[in-house]
Amino acid sequence: MNGAPQNKNPADDRVIIGVDVGTGSARAGVFDQSGTLLAAAKRDITLFRGTGHAVEQSSREIWHAVCSAVREAVDRSGIAAERVAGIGFDATCSLVVIDANGDPLAVGETDDPERNIMVWMDHRATEQAERINALNHPVLKYVGGKISPEMETPKILWLKENRREIYDKAWQFFDLADFLTWRCTGDLARSTCTVTCKWTYLAHEKRWDDDYFRQIGLSEIVDEQFIRIGQRIVEPGTCCGEGLTQQAASQLGLPVGTPVAAGMIDAHAGGIGTAGIKGNATNNLAYVFGTSSCTMTTTEQPVFIPGVWGPYFSAMVPGMWLNEGGQSAAGAAIDQLLLFHPAAREAEILAEQHSLPLPVLLANLVLEKITKASEAVELTHGLHVVPEFLGNRAPFADPHARAVIAGLGMENNIDSLLSLYIAGICSIGYGLRQIIDAQAQAGAVIENIVVSGGAGQHPLIRQLLADTTGRPVISTKAPEPVLLGSAILAAYAGKLISSVAEGMARYSAIENEYWPEMKYSDRHLRRYATFKRLQENARHLDG
Repeated sequence: MNGAPQNKNPADDRVIIGVDVGTGSARAGVFDQSGTLLAAAKRDITLFRGTGHAVEQSSREIWHAVCSAVREAVDRSGIAAERVAGIGFDATCSLVVIDANGDPLAVGETDDPERNIMVWMDHRATEQAERINALNHPVLKYVGGKISPEMETPKILWLKENRREIYDKAWQFFDLADFLTWRCTGDLARSTCTVTCKWTYLAHEKRWDDDYFRQIGLSEIVDEQFIRIGQRIVEPGTCCGEGLTQQAASQLGLPVGTPVAAGMIDAHAGGIGTAGIKGNATNNLAYVFGTSSCTMTTTEQPVFIPGVWGPYFSAMVPGMWLNEGGQSAAGAAIDQLLLFHPAAREAEILAEQHSLPLPVLLANLVLEKITKASEAVELTHGLHVVPEFLGNRAPFADPHARAVIAGLGMENNIDSLLSLYIAGICSIGYGLRQIIDAQAQAGAVIENIVVSGGAGQHPLIRQLLADTTGRPVISTKAPEPVLLGSAILAAYAGKLISSVAEGMARYSAIENEYWPEMKYSDRHLRRYATFKRLQENARHLDG
C-alpha cells in the first residue's frame, strides 16, 4: 500500500469562522478542524456616550467592521473562501432598532439614525426596570427575581415612553447577534440564547408571556403577535435561512449559501468555547473576564438563585439549564480604578514605551517584585476595593450599587499604584466568589473556573482568581475562546459536528491549571469578609 493515495474525509479540509462583536471591537477568526486558530482580524467600533447613562453604537458601522474583519481573517489564513463550512456570530446583548427598510433609527437625544443601538451597558432604563420589578410578575422568576436595565424589555419600554415616534416606526427590535444573522441571511429567527437571557422568552415552554408584556406597558408587542421581537425562536447553531445571501456573501467575501449559525451573546460563546473542558460542563463555571464579566453555570435541572439571572433553558448548551451572573464592570472597573491614582500617567507613559496595555504592564511589574504570583496579596497593604462602579449585576441585581475604596494613604508612586491594582484584582475575585457562594447555597455547585476574556489572560490574574475564590482556575489552549465558541456554532450549522455539546468536547483543551495557594487562604478569607462588610455598609450611606 506504500504510495497509495489515502482516503481522506473532505470535511477535514473545511474551516469555520467565528465572529465576536464586543463592546469596543469586531473580531473574526478562522479555525481548522482541530480547533486551531489559523488567523484572526480585528476592527475597532465606536462607542457613543450621551447624557446620563446613555451609551450607543451604530449597526451600520458594526456590519462594515464585521465584513472587513472576516475578509482580512480569511485572507491572512491563506484558505480559499470555498473551504468555509460555516460562520457563527456572537455579540453583546445590545438592542438594535431598525425600520421597515432595514435602515437604522435613532435611539437617543442626538436624533442621529446611525446611533441606533442601545448598548448593553446603557442604564437609561433603570426607572423602567424598577417599575417592572415592582410588579413581581412570575416571568421574573426566570431572571433571578429582578430584571436588569441591561436587558431589552426595559429598554424598549424606555423608547415607548421617551421616543414614541421611534417605537412606533420600529420594524424590528433585535438583539445584536440576531441582527447580524438577519443581515447575513434575511432570516428573522431569534436565538434562544438572546431572547431567553435578555427578553424574558420562556424557552422551556417555548413561548412569550402575553400577560408580562401587557402588565409592563408593551401591549402592542402582544397585539402584533411578537412579530417585532421574534416569532421563530431557534437554538444556537441552527442554520439560518438558506445561508448567506448574495449581497452579504459579496460583502463578507464568502460563497453564497455559506451556512450561518444562529448566534448567541458574547459571554455565552466564551462558555461554549471553554465549559466543555474535562468533559462535563456541569462541573465548570465559565468565567468571561472582559470589560464586564459573566459567569455561566450549566445544570441538568433548573436552579433558582436570587440575584443571579436564569435559570434559562437551552440558552447556552442546548437541552441544559443556564444560570448567568457576573459583574457589570470588571476590566473596566480596573481601568477606572487606576485612573484615580496620581502615578497613573507615569505608568501609562511606561506602558506606551513597552507597547503594552497599562494593566499588563502593572501585572508584569508585580511579578518582578515577588517570587510567585500568590505573594501579590502581600502588596495590598490594607487596601480594599468593592469595584461596583456600574452597580452589582449579581448576586444582588442592584444597579444603584457603587464602588468603595478603603485604606488609601498619601503615597503617589508606582509601588502604591501596584498595591491599588492588586487590591482591585482581588476585589474582582471576591465578587466572583460571592456569586459562586450564592449559587452553591441554592444547589448549583461547581468545581472549576474556566477563564476566558482579554482581561483574564495574564497568569498573575489567573492565579489571584484561584486564590481569592478558593477554586482551581483553568485556561484553555484556544487563544480566543469566545471566537472558538462562535466557530463551534458554525461547525454545527455546517454539519461538521452532530451537536454543540460534541463541539465543546472536541475543540476545547486545557492549557494550564492554577490551584489556590493554601498559604494565603486565611488572608483571603479575611479580606473577603471585609469586602462584604464594605459592600453592605455602602448600601446604607446617606447623602
